[in-house]
Amino acid sequence: MVEMLTAPTPSSSVKVHDLANKPFPHLEEVHLQSFFTPADNRTPAQQQAVRHSDEAIREVMEADILVIGAPLYNFGIPSTLKAWIDHIARAGITFRYTEAGPEGLVKGKKVYVALSSGGVYSEGPLTGYDFVAPYLQTVLGFLGMTDVTIVRVEGTSLPGGQDTALDKALASAGSLLAAAPVLTS
Repeated sequence: MVEMLTAPTPSSSVKVHDLANKPFPHLEEVHLQSFFTPADNRTPAQQQAVRHSDEAIREVMEADILVIGAPLYNFGIPSTLKAWIDHIARAGITFRYTEAGPEGLVKGKKVYVALSSGGVYSEGPLTGYDFVAPYLQTVLGFLGMTDVTIVRVEGTSLPGGQDTALDKALASAGSLLAAAPVLTS
């Protein structure tokens, strides 16, 4: 996905986070305390705890396009992806509550989700078991990122599926990206 997006403008800036090898910490009490404590009043431990969140939010706000790799693990997202989401979902910063209801503050972003699964969950009897696409579309939308495209590499554990899953996904991605916004340097 990233290669396809950057091909028209090879000088594009790309920031990569490999959550499998460098995960964000799962939220603990000190993180939550730091989120709700004004910056000037944070203890040294709170200042340390909030830095991952602040950095992740800064990167999301600076990005034009986000590409999220999301394997379907036991019908949901990996805990490392959930931890990253927990760090970017911050009241008053990436969303707020108004009299009209919640408002996402991360606007104007295009998001591609590369969703991989051993089975086929986009159609057929397992459709109801896919909690990845609906969850990501909901939580990202809540934060203001409503332009979300799901590209699936599915059926990788099915007989014959592993031989064609990636090619099908790349063809699908190619069609979707043909109409994608062009990245700038």
